[in-house]
Amino acid sequence: VQLQAFGGGLVQVGGSLRLSCAASGRPSGPSTMAWFRQTPGKEREFVAARRRGGTATLYADSVKGRFTISNDNAKNTVHLQMNSLKPEDTAVYYCAATESNLIVSSMRSSTRYPYWGQGTLVTVSS
Repeated sequence: VQLQAFGGGLVQVGGSLRLSCAASGRPSGPSTMAWFRQTPGKEREFVAARRRGGTATLYADSVKGRFTISNDNAKNTVHLQMNSLKPEDTAVYYCAATESNLIVSSMRSSTRYPYWGQGTLVTVSS
C-alpha cells in the first residue's frame, strides 16, 4: 500500500485546512486510516483515525470538536478537515493505514499502522 498525502500549507490562527491522503496498491483499500503529527524534538502524536465505512472513529482530545476525519471509499482516500486552527497545531502531518479493522483502543498506537505517507507540513501563524 502506498500513501500520498497532500493539502498542507500556511494558515492564520482560526483558519481551516483540509488534508487528504490517497491510498493505492490494493483494490479494496485499507481498513483503517489515521492521521498523526510530529514537531521537531517530539514524538509522533496521534490525531484521528477512522475505520472504513465509518464504523469506528477516534480523535485526540486536543483536536476533538475542531477536526473531522472522513473517508471517500470509492477513491480509497481519507480526509482531515481542520477548523479553528491554533499555533500548536503546527506540525508535519502523516497519514497512516492498515489492512486491519482496528478497535478503538488500538487506534492511537503508531505501531499498529504498517503503511505511512510522506508527511505534509501545516503551519499556523499567529
